[in-house]
Amino acid sequence: MRISDILRKKGHAVATVRPDATVRELLARLAELNIGAVVVSPDGAAIAGIVSERDVVRRLHERGAALLDAPVSQIMTEQVRTCAPDEAVDDLRKTMTEHRIRHVPVVSDGRMVGLVSIGDVVKSAIDELETEREHLVGYLHG
Repeated sequence: MRISDILRKKGHAVATVRPDATVRELLARLAELNIGAVVVSPDGAAIAGIVSERDVVRRLHERGAALLDAPVSQIMTEQVRTCAPDEAVDDLRKTMTEHRIRHVPVVSDGRMVGLVSIGDVVKSAIDELETEREHLVGYLHG
């Protein structure tokens, strides 16, 4: 299975926030969309960074409530791992596990075309196993 297969099912929409948005605005966006991370982007296409609930919690612990009025650019992860639509889901799963990351932007021709979460990767593995099971049951009864 390829990353493009996941995007075909879940869609290509990517939640973004501008680097100059405040952490308070970021939290409102995460809550509004009921998600755990957004891509930091000045224009909705280029990737400046990524920021998650985990980033917020860790920085709140370090800096206190004043962090809420700071720009997202101060807490985002700047080195963002990306993948391509034609990459194998198994390879991405290994990367996510090894580097302890939960969200990976999908990039094609230099533009962001989707976002894959660890939940998407796990769901794809379950779907593959279910399909395989159905084939085996069909073979045994067939």
